[in-house]
Amino acid sequence: MVTAAQHLPHATPRAPRLHRATAVRHLGPNWYASVMGTAIVGTAGAALPLHVPGLRTACAAVWALSLGLLLALLAARALHWTYHRDQARAHLLDPAAAPFYGCLSMGLLAVGGGALVVGRDWIGLPAAVALDSVLFTAGTAVGLAAAVAVPYLMAVRHRIEPGQASPVWLLPVVAPMVSAAVGPLLVPHLPPGQPRATLLLACFAMFGLSLLATLVMLPVIFARLITGGPLPLALTPALFLVLGPLGQSTTAVGKIADAAPGTVPAPYSQGFGVLAVLYGVPVMGFALLWLAFAAAHVVRARRHGMGFSMTWWAFTFPVGTCVTGAEALARRTGLLAYDWLAVGLYLLLVAAWGTAALHTARGLVSGELLAAPRPAPAESRPTTVRTTSDDVR
Repeated sequence: MVTAAQHLPHATPRAPRLHRATAVRHLGPNWYASVMGTAIVGTAGAALPLHVPGLRTACAAVWALSLGLLLALLAARALHWTYHRDQARAHLLDPAAAPFYGCLSMGLLAVGGGALVVGRDWIGLPAAVALDSVLFTAGTAVGLAAAVAVPYLMAVRHRIEPGQASPVWLLPVVAPMVSAAVGPLLVPHLPPGQPRATLLLACFAMFGLSLLATLVMLPVIFARLITGGPLPLALTPALFLVLGPLGQSTTAVGKIADAAPGTVPAPYSQGFGVLAVLYGVPVMGFALLWLAFAAAHVVRARRHGMGFSMTWWAFTFPVGTCVTGAEALARRTGLLAYDWLAVGLYLLLVAAWGTAALHTARGLVSGELLAAPRPAPAESRPTTVRTTSDDVR
């Protein structure tokens, strides 16, 4: 004890670093949603059936912003795990926070895919391929781990009541679907033959993995809404998360169909093209139905006093996947209706992104978004809202 006291002066230089690290104590994995939502604005905008001067440059700039956000968040989360491991462990053991580890995977994948779509305009194709390869590999590994680990924790360690079902549960199982949509972009950059076919079919396997897991969870979520009533106000935007697997799966099967010719034998390559339409059209129809359903809930919640929270980022990436899904169907069917649908949804995406980004910037400047979560009202404490509903009125 005396020896330790004598060496205290040597610990003094660490004090400023520890002080700075306190700012990220309550920085949860849900913050990666801002990276996803920003990246999809650039990726989706680059494929629109419009020739607007400066649009592609603007999309590349937004992608660069998403890359900067990703690097900043990775550094901040590294500080979080280094200096606040107790809080990080609490996030893993909290059924409200643990599913957001899927956002880390999707953030890596969204930025990586954007590098090949628009980032190459600024950093060059070789650098874009290298960056996407690294982010795709890391994002896929994290996504597959989260798709297994988070449901396992929910079943074994978390204490979940019947009325706690939430669209947030979809996040870890949707992550492999993002890999399925981004992976085909790398197929042409692999050697012909086995490497290309292996990656393409691995993406198709992840498409099936994520789709079946989503089909298991969606009935539970919808049953909770019908039997348990509306979600708590701060969690209502999470209803838009259901659009993620719908739009992303439509995008994924379209991208796989684009990469199939010359990669897999002829009967299967044509089959992927047929599947892209036969699967995508009805799923996009259901996505529009759910969009109207979720929007009605949000309007109701807003009228009842719903303020800003980080759940508002749910308005961005899921809608963006519907934009890319509509773009894929427009290419496959040649229908102008899907072109106009993609443009309309993209305008909604940009408006949602601008609103969420502005409120997030204000919350960071004021410090409210990084403050300790306020206790939930007594009537909503049993719900999975604690770590994602830090309202900024």
